[in-house]
Amino acid sequence: MKKIIDLFSGVGGLSIGFRNAGYNVVLANEIDASIANSYQKNHPETKMINEDITKLDIADTFAEYRDVGMIIGGPPCQGFSQKGKRLSLRDPRNYLFRYFFDVVKFVKPENFVIENVPNLLTAANGYFKNEIYELFESLGYEVISDVLNAKDYGVPQARRRAIIIGSLRKNVLKFPKKQNEMTTVWDAISDLAFLESGEGEQVQEYKFIPQSKYQEMMRKHSTNLYNHVATKHSALAIERMMLVPENGGREDLPEEHLTKSIFSGTWGRMDKNSQSVTITTRFDTPSSGRFTHPYLNRAITVREAARIQSFPDNMIFYGTKTSQMKQVGNAVPPLMAEAIANSILQGDL
Repeated sequence: MKKIIDLFSGVGGLSIGFRNAGYNVVLANEIDASIANSYQKNHPETKMINEDITKLDIADTFAEYRDVGMIIGGPPCQGFSQKGKRLSLRDPRNYLFRYFFDVVKFVKPENFVIENVPNLLTAANGYFKNEIYELFESLGYEVISDVLNAKDYGVPQARRRAIIIGSLRKNVLKFPKKQNEMTTVWDAISDLAFLESGEGEQVQEYKFIPQSKYQEMMRKHSTNLYNHVATKHSALAIERMMLVPENGGREDLPEEHLTKSIFSGTWGRMDKNSQSVTITTRFDTPSSGRFTHPYLNRAITVREAARIQSFPDNMIFYGTKTSQMKQVGNAVPPLMAEAIANSILQGDL
């Protein structure tokens, strides 16, 4: 079983996907204490380093992990612009990306996987992408990259992410094939208790049997339902949501209820027969996007958002509500991660 290090792990979306494909995640790093705690409780077999990665001495920290076969992660990149200003990986704002590279350089795993925003591959006419290729090619890696959409891999959500894969072996890399069947929002959440604003418990029993293959898969290893608690909205917010019909949105609100929100899809209901918009870290706020339940007058819960992200029900999110939303909203969907992991495995055969 190939060993993996997960850097900038978040709550472990990548880790879950790669573990489900048969990999062994031996080490993870996450700077946020609350998120690292959730990761540790859900992945007790993985050593978690809850620390600012730039404060770690690479040789001391990773010396015992030089037998690791892959390093995965989503290093934050702030220092690039679509306005043509040619910033570099050497830009101070990209020190975290450089640290990911430095760890790969030290450990020299057979493969690496980087997940990031789609702009990474197009910013400044591809300058950034070319620089990434040159860096890793200088270490002997063959590199491929593409923008993948989670909805093409069984996830009930349109979520586009840049994926960069490197291998020390030549001509073995390929991206996973798109799946023909699409999973809908209703495929994901129709079996969850119909809560009104402010209702729900952190731990509760399932009230309904699974109504789709996707729900059966999500519930496979869980006997209880966790994190299914509805936001307690204000009376005014509930009044607004009551005015929005199925599949409706801001355009259905009378003028006196229009807000200054600039978010796309603000006050919109999710389309139960399609894929969700990208889950963000503010999915409990109807004004922040198309995050209102298809029928009920409330935003989706942490569990509903986790289902839409393809987290299994036995993945429990700990900490404050704000932290839980950050854990879910910033994660790589495990099903997409698993598809990427399987495509790498096939190349290794």
